[in-house]
Amino acid sequence: MTPLVIGLIGFLVLLVLLAIRLPVGLALAAVSVVGIATVRNENAAIAAMKSVPYDFGAHWTLSAIPMFLFMGAIIANSGMTASLFHAMRVWLRWLPGGLAVATTFAGAGFAAASGSSLATTATLGRIAVPEMLKHGYQPGLSAGVATSVGTLGAIIPPSIIIVLYAIFAEQPVGQLLIAGIVPGLLTALAYAVLIIVRCMVNPTLAPRSEVEQMSFAQKLKLAVPIWPLPVLVIGVIGGIYSGVTTATEAGALGVVLAIVLTLVQKKLTWRIFVASLVDAAKSTASLMLIAIGAALFIRFLAFTGMPNFLSDVIASAGASPLMIILIVAAAYLLLGCFLDPLGVLLLTLPILLPVFESADMNMIWMGIILIKLIEIGLLTPPVGLNVFAMKGVLGDQVTLVQIFKGVAWFLLAEVVVMALLIAFPQITLFLPNLMS
Repeated sequence: MTPLVIGLIGFLVLLVLLAIRLPVGLALAAVSVVGIATVRNENAAIAAMKSVPYDFGAHWTLSAIPMFLFMGAIIANSGMTASLFHAMRVWLRWLPGGLAVATTFAGAGFAAASGSSLATTATLGRIAVPEMLKHGYQPGLSAGVATSVGTLGAIIPPSIIIVLYAIFAEQPVGQLLIAGIVPGLLTALAYAVLIIVRCMVNPTLAPRSEVEQMSFAQKLKLAVPIWPLPVLVIGVIGGIYSGVTTATEAGALGVVLAIVLTLVQKKLTWRIFVASLVDAAKSTASLMLIAIGAALFIRFLAFTGMPNFLSDVIASAGASPLMIILIVAAAYLLLGCFLDPLGVLLLTLPILLPVFESADMNMIWMGIILIKLIEIGLLTPPVGLNVFAMKGVLGDQVTLVQIFKGVAWFLLAEVVVMALLIAFPQITLFLPNLMS
């Protein structure tokens, strides 16, 4: 049996293990170790188990992940996002579907401070959805917008998944994080336009509520409680963009800023601090297990020669970059029906990266395209992690079917945004090019 055949069998076995819900990190590691032992020998497998976890775990850039997670946990647990939603609710209530539009932009703001899709989704589910339901908004629209906006945590910096992609693709973390800004804001804008148009066509989706009679000065006062969030976002993103801090240093800066700002507002207690630390530690451990498994899988596939074989096949077939993107999109949508999005990304990167390089495709641009596909995977059935996270928060207030129906409309907006990002790469590359 040739190494290439062993690699293909290993890939199929991995898909089966993931389909039966074996934890992603364990499945990747198990297939990789057995595969290396089969292709080479037991000593090579043992050597990989010894060296790969340390070599990967000692990667200095990885220290940004627990920092960003800790920063986001402090912001979420301190309740700072409730003030942001309240301000957006008052400022945007005059629009058709104003509360849903407010949820969109408040979610984008929180995503820029948390770096986590699931954290953004859970927060909006607790704060925004009950408010919309109380004002008579259709349950599908209410839960659908909050669930969809949660995906912005995957692309608006500081994004944990972008950091992981940068490490595996060996690309500048800072430039990749900055590359997510415009696509993320474009997605939020597309959601807002979709909401306004739908509510104008069908006003029963979001009954108009009385606009609070407030002077401009009163509305401006609503910005006082939310000033820490812009300071935090500008500090982290501005530090990366200006070159004053690396992405790793920006993570540490974000934690310090989050602690100081919540202390100034008297919202940080010892209980919140410890809870945030525990949340960040649990999430970091889970991510590291998956990432180390993926690093072992890359070693296994390298021994089989599968990545180079596939890139040679695509190169000889003369596939255009657009064709490659369409094939990748179809594969991600298919795999996303059965696997969690992070598993899909780390499973496919060892195969896709050589293909992108052989086709001379910009790796930063393709990174953002892949992250957008990951966003879509967070919403599509039957896995749809964000959908189930929202269901877990809302309980019996909204059914799972209603959430999926509400999310389906926002997938249309995602198709438009994806088409723009593919047709005009400079939307993604404009800011990173200014940095370089």
